[in-house]
Amino acid sequence: MPPAIETVDLVKEYGDLRALQELSLTVEKGEFFGLLGPNGAGKTTFINTLVGLVRKSGGEARVFGHDVEDDYQQARDAIGLAPQEFNVDRFFPIKEVLTHKAGYHGIPASEAAERADDVLKRVGIYDKRDERFDWLSGGMKRRLLLARALVTEPDLLILDEPTAGVDVQLRHDLWELVTELNEEGTTILLTTHYIEEAERLCDRVAIMNEGRKVTVATPAELKQRGTDTIAVRLASAPAATPDLGSYAHETTVSGDRLEVRVDDGGSTAPRLLNDLEAMGHEIADLEITRTSLEEIFVDLTRSEDRTVTRSSAESAGDDDPPANDNREGEREQEGVA
Repeated sequence: MPPAIETVDLVKEYGDLRALQELSLTVEKGEFFGLLGPNGAGKTTFINTLVGLVRKSGGEARVFGHDVEDDYQQARDAIGLAPQEFNVDRFFPIKEVLTHKAGYHGIPASEAAERADDVLKRVGIYDKRDERFDWLSGGMKRRLLLARALVTEPDLLILDEPTAGVDVQLRHDLWELVTELNEEGTTILLTTHYIEEAERLCDRVAIMNEGRKVTVATPAELKQRGTDTIAVRLASAPAATPDLGSYAHETTVSGDRLEVRVDDGGSTAPRLLNDLEAMGHEIADLEITRTSLEEIFVDLTRSEDRTVTRSSAESAGDDDPPANDNREGEREQEGVA
């Protein structure tokens, strides 16, 4: 069985600028995969390449073994996309929007109507089926984008910032729904700026920066790359910073509070306490804090020069391609898909 997504040395250029730089990435069938990166990292360009909104400049990209350009129809039929933007036809009731979407993928009208009802029920807006898009609240619009992505029963569901700007309750509702979909066998590719979201949902995450893959790991593996901080409150302020062993990467003192940065706080704390007591310090309190996934993400994506690969579109905080890059893509952005 081929991977759900496989890219090899994938390149996308806009003139002299590269939005994707020889990106090689594999997402296995059935995986819940996260794509993290700052604005302009190339996440949306990567997605748009998979769904045919832009044409790659080089390399290979396949969805379930189908080349995204040579086998466009087979690749696209396997994908359900819930984009960031509200790109829905505003002139039709939302049930018709879904039946039209299904029809574009060759699903007969009677079956399309039944599927539309099913997905509207699943995302919780069936009672709004006869209303137009503009009459929906922001949260309902997000649910509709997900319903539209699901109406073709895709094997690969791509969620591009699905919970951006939604309230906490809706975010948790969407988390529960996409987790159920993944457990039922749907492969999910998620882009998000919410580190908690990736940590909670994803089997693995890829961190991108400036069009390159920085790393691929499980959330737990990423957290292991960080350091722990052991904060010790002493009975009295030390006269000088204690000279600890090589296990202490950094030691700082502020009054009676001592902070020591180490690799593994749990296993290092007993040694630290013994060393401090041997130096004559009395321990009043101790606390261990692990580096958050967010801090690790910031560290991995920090760069002195973030202008090398940005297109004019990306520099505005959006890594979508410029207009007219691909006519098929224009139709999709207008609501065809």
